Amino acid sequence: MTDADVKKLLDDTKALMQKAIEHFEFELSKIRAGRATSGMLDGVEVNAYGAMTPLFQVGNISTPDARTLTIQPWDATMLPEIEKAILKANIGITPQNDGKIIRLNIPSMTEERRKDLVKSAKAEAEKCRISIRTLRKDSNEKVKKFQKDGLPEDSAKGAETSIQNITNDFSAKVEKHLEVKEKEIMTV
Repeated sequence: MTDADVKKLLDDTKALMQKAIEHFEFELSKIRAGRATSGMLDGVEVNAYGAMTPLFQVGNISTPDARTLTIQPWDATMLPEIEKAILKANIGITPQNDGKIIRLNIPSMTEERRKDLVKSAKAEAEKCRISIRTLRKDSNEKVKKFQKDGLPEDSAKGAETSIQNITNDFSAKVEKHLEVKEKEIMTV
């Protein structure tokens, strides 16, 4: 085993941890903080002509103000299907269909609801931390395997230190994202 193998392992570990952070950011974007964003509808799929299609592909989603989302389908016959899909997605908002546009009015948040959302954000953060720790463990096991295959002990110790430093950096990113989201949720 060579130092190049160790460098590749470190790069792979960083890339995988970055993917964990990106997934965490995506999950946080789904947690709404009382403001209307089109991201709230990510993951909503509509039965369009017999195929499940993401909502953004069947209509125009816009936010006319901070508390309202509108969906204007390209084909008006899709309105009932869009309505069904939103209800099925269970995002906590009842769609209002006026025959041309579907409106989603975002209710103002109660203190209890804000605390529930913070709990959800913390749960997502913990899932991300677990992913990062699992990646650290896997990488350290590979370093031990490299050591058995001939990697010098000092190189192995250096690699383990680097893996821990990478883990610390990504854990700090998780904390920073969580802190920002918590502040966003708790701001009235």
